Amino acid sequence: MAQRKEIDPLYEESEVPEAQSFPELETTGSELIYGLYDRPPLVESIFVAVQHVLAAFVGIVTPPLIISTSLGLDPANTSFIISMSLLASGICTFIQCKTFGPVGSGLLSLQGTSFAFLGAILGVGSTAIQSGRTPEQALALIFGVCFFGAFANVILSRFLHLLNKIVTPIVTGTLVMLIGLSLLKTGVTSMAGGTAALQNNTFANGQNLILGGGVFLIVIVLTLSKNQYIRMGAIAIGLLVGYIVSAFMGMVDFNIFSKLPLISLPIPFRYGMSFEIGALVPFLILYPLTAIESVGDMTATSVVSKEPITGSVYIRRIKAGVLADGLNSSLASLLNTFPITTFSQNTGVIQMTGVGSRYVGFFVAGILVLLGLLPIVGSAFQSIPQPVLGGATTIMFGSIAVAGVKIIASERLDRRATIIIAVSLALGLGVVFVPELFSNQPPLIKNMFASATSTGGLTAILLSWLLPKSPEWGRTVVSEDGEIVDV
Repeated sequence: MAQRKEIDPLYEESEVPEAQSFPELETTGSELIYGLYDRPPLVESIFVAVQHVLAAFVGIVTPPLIISTSLGLDPANTSFIISMSLLASGICTFIQCKTFGPVGSGLLSLQGTSFAFLGAILGVGSTAIQSGRTPEQALALIFGVCFFGAFANVILSRFLHLLNKIVTPIVTGTLVMLIGLSLLKTGVTSMAGGTAALQNNTFANGQNLILGGGVFLIVIVLTLSKNQYIRMGAIAIGLLVGYIVSAFMGMVDFNIFSKLPLISLPIPFRYGMSFEIGALVPFLILYPLTAIESVGDMTATSVVSKEPITGSVYIRRIKAGVLADGLNSSLASLLNTFPITTFSQNTGVIQMTGVGSRYVGFFVAGILVLLGLLPIVGSAFQSIPQPVLGGATTIMFGSIAVAGVKIIASERLDRRATIIIAVSLALGLGVVFVPELFSNQPPLIKNMFASATSTGGLTAILLSWLLPKSPEWGRTVVSEDGEIVDV
């Protein structure tokens, strides 16, 4: 293994580590070739960086594509926002990997647009449009609340040791499950043709269902493959196959490519910014959730990179990483795109390649910035027919819901936990099934309860805070007649 070339500034002189052994790595099967501070050769660095980009690419561009389509943005604006998502992801990845003072974990941690905010953004955007605003004005409101909401993570990064007391695994799992379940409607609607198909009476026709269902099945089959690279690329392969088939079916509009500029330069505040306190509420709930996820992602990255996962260096590292998440999300809003968070799928790439060097992250950042400056990339994804996109994203949304179930399953489900989950799911999904519930209420109320994550998240947090943690909750006793009773 190559020798370290430098020591992370997070280490103090007395904390410079000797070669360490981590039992956690024995279960991962990871053989680290290049450590965090090693500099792999140029060709190897680029090769590994491309794999990281491929693993994260679909996850970065899908949220802005879904949001732009749902808001009814024209092709030029949609392409610009997708480009800015790639550009912002590259810049933020560089900040996270490089570290600037107390900002940035210094790990090979990729940054990208987060699915966690998708439901809340769609809720705020649709409410704004229903109130008479244009799609561009709706974007101004979205970017405004995302910008100010991101400072929740900036503040929380200083108090991470208190975070678990505020947001328990039951609350977190319920929120993650609500994110996935509430987005399934969007995925299935796209699979049947999307909102445009509803207007031209082609919704759920045979062509759309066969195409969307075919992509859906391809992703499932590839995800079950024993080959790690095929599993990682399942969604990208599904989209590519669906795109090719849909092109032969005449469903791809290639005219969009003829109107593109050669380069898409960033224009900060292109859509302006506005603000409403009611629209901010769901983001104040979601940002701490993504902070918890980022802590988990950075811990996993530390494990596979053979870096400490306990002690002062580790604590400073995750605080610096969450601080970067918050500041990066604010920066993303200035660049006209959506909240940024740490991606977890890239930990798997480190395991498979054996390269944990943060210098690879600099190449990843450069590739993402380059892709963001090329409008053809955004337009290529924009031209993907809705059934193809829906077939792939429906699986992704279902996987998010399953991730929430796993988090909940890690805790004991006593009666108190069951009530928190049941009531939060009921109210959170209730506003999705009956969106007219708050249609006659003031804008503050409509924005506050516009999405499943805000309604269910508020409910989960309040119940977790208010319901007493009595030792009697969930205690199992045996009655006089020998029956087991759960109290």
